[in-house]
Amino acid sequence: FTININKNDNRVWLNNKHYIYFLKKQIMTVKQALKQKNTLVKKINEDINKVRAYNSVDEGNVRPYSTKELLNRVMETNKELVDLKTKIHLANASVYHKIFELSELKNTVSFLKSVDCSEGKVTDRYSRSQDVYVKVAELSVVERDNLVEGLENRIEILQEELDEHNSKTHI
Repeated sequence: FTININKNDNRVWLNNKHYIYFLKKQIMTVKQALKQKNTLVKKINEDINKVRAYNSVDEGNVRPYSTKELLNRVMETNKELVDLKTKIHLANASVYHKIFELSELKNTVSFLKSVDCSEGKVTDRYSRSQDVYVKVAELSVVERDNLVEGLENRIEILQEELDEHNSKTHI
């Protein structure tokens, strides 16, 4: 059999058919690990899509990819992804509060931006009648916008702190 090594992505090809990933330790920052995680997720999704597209082909047609080989590759990449996510998880333990706060603040901003703050006379444009309603808002549009601005400022501060953590923390 022949062995081909691709040093760019740490793959080993056996007889041009199967590959495994090297389990070598890499020193990288959380930022680099997050990028690598996204790359692995993309590879998994691409291979899954190929399995869906090429598992069943018309008899006599050329199968461009082996479903079984793709599934093996998905399983190996899944293992690598789990290992990487675990390392990221452990490295982020000291900033979980900030991560969770950031997430909840973003959800709150999204929710607040969808709150109807209209006041005054309103005509229902979807109704056949020309009825006019008077709306009263407890939270004015100005108050809502000021609240959103304050939350977005906090989000920016948290994001900068997390970016610094991600670029300086090694896994």
